[in-house]
Amino acid sequence: MSEANVRLDGATAEVVRSYLLAAAEEMRATLIRTSFNPVIYEVHDFGLSMYDADLRLIAEATGLTFFLGANDFSLAKGVEYVGRENLHRGDVVLLNYPYWNAAHAYDATLFAPVFQPDPADEAADGTLVGFLCVRAHWMDLGAKDPGYVLDSTDMHQEGLIFPGTKVFSRGEPVRDIHELIRFNSRMPDLVIGDLHAQVAALRTGERRLLEIIDKFGRPTVDAAVQRMIEDGEARTRAALAALPHGTWTAEDWVDDDGITEDPVKMRVTVTVADDRFTVDFAGSAQATPGPINMPFGATVALCKVILKSLTSPDEPSNHGTTVPLEVLAEPGTLFHAVYPQPTFTLWTGIVAVELIMKALAQGMPDRLPASSGGDVPGFMMVGTHPDTGQLFAVSNNDLVGWGATPEHDGMNAATHVSGSAGRSTPIEVLEARTGMFFERLELRTDSGGAGRHRGGVGLRRDIRFTTPGEFLSVIKKTRSRPWALDGGLEPDPNQVIVFPGTDREARVSTKRVKVEPGDRVTLLTAGGGGHGDPRGRDPEAVRRDVAEGYVSPEAAREVYGVDDA
Repeated sequence: MSEANVRLDGATAEVVRSYLLAAAEEMRATLIRTSFNPVIYEVHDFGLSMYDADLRLIAEATGLTFFLGANDFSLAKGVEYVGRENLHRGDVVLLNYPYWNAAHAYDATLFAPVFQPDPADEAADGTLVGFLCVRAHWMDLGAKDPGYVLDSTDMHQEGLIFPGTKVFSRGEPVRDIHELIRFNSRMPDLVIGDLHAQVAALRTGERRLLEIIDKFGRPTVDAAVQRMIEDGEARTRAALAALPHGTWTAEDWVDDDGITEDPVKMRVTVTVADDRFTVDFAGSAQATPGPINMPFGATVALCKVILKSLTSPDEPSNHGTTVPLEVLAEPGTLFHAVYPQPTFTLWTGIVAVELIMKALAQGMPDRLPASSGGDVPGFMMVGTHPDTGQLFAVSNNDLVGWGATPEHDGMNAATHVSGSAGRSTPIEVLEARTGMFFERLELRTDSGGAGRHRGGVGLRRDIRFTTPGEFLSVIKKTRSRPWALDGGLEPDPNQVIVFPGTDREARVSTKRVKVEPGDRVTLLTAGGGGHGDPRGRDPEAVRRDVAEGYVSPEAAREVYGVDDA
């Protein structure tokens, strides 16, 4: 983009930035209103981003932080594969090849070039002015198992793969590709509906971006974008300079890889310097036989989350905000999967977010919270709906307690810190669309780690099944506790109990089990880690905790030393 000879005042630059952010948010609203799949319109399992013609991020909408950061990586790979010369006005490209898409095969990325038409030649493409990208979770693309793949051993068991394939060409749907998707999905109506919802979001973004350029003129928009990116980089570098500098290492374990029950080692070393934020995963396990391996782009995305939260948490992201980031992971290891290594169960990245914070907390304990539940307790039911006769697969990512900070208690029962603005699926949706009936959903007393500031509490959820099907639990940290800080106590880890009170009772982490009407499952989500010595907690705060049911009278006496709570 050329912004030479443009005199740009700060007010105009800010107005242009706000217009771009509003356009991204309108894309988001379009996706939510038109999608077919509750994982998109209820859970908000998506990410939408806008780019200039040089593939630099200029705006994004509220969504999953992992997806937003991964869009940058996958767009560059997709454009490289297709070739700029092969992109035309009205094209939409589908990419879900995991190692380029920076996600598993069901997180479908659609991207589109934006061309400014030439008034003198309406038939021509015009001038390329930017790109739009929408990533969202589809429910089925023909993987070996319906719902979620927990034990794949190579990429080809994980669904139909598109390396960068046009689903719309010059504004017209590519029928053969649509039909290929339709006939390879167990839930074609949902998948095709969501594809069109994403295309609608792209078309909305295209209209708005062209309107912004028409309103302000391309030189002004170019200059505003350049200033915005430069400002983002400058803010990040200034914040890095103000942070404690040093190198810190931490380790943790993932329960298993879905094939064996052996724990899998994660190791990270984080270095903070004036001009560089380096995250090095050397020492982590080699890639596993099962599907917990991270595509490198997904690893980069999770590191962006940490850098952004430390340096400019209150500012919108753009290309400049992550320029100082360096991520290192050797190909063929847990954090850099290569073909054909399986990648479907990407819970490794969720646990790794807290691993990076655990390392950083050694050098800046006053800036970071204790562990927040340690993981996302996911679950799903797959079966045939008795009213419609149609296959269903509906999931939920459950809530955990957040870790305490040096200044305050952790939040109770909230989306894991890696989930950003993601939401849990409403009970009304789960019960209406599946064979699950929820007998109990409540906050768990004593589930938060004790401390001068207490970790937030987790949930208990009791499920009774009313139809036959399969229940899937997706969680990777049930054997080790979420960590605490500065003398705080660690809470119990997440737990999934299948068939409680029967001779089949078992505690599982990631598991697919057959269920019949009357069977039950209990989920106990972890609280957050405590911060500081529990004996230093304000006794009045302990009494309030007991009154609210967050802490039991026994724990008040034995852990906090408050006898009259």
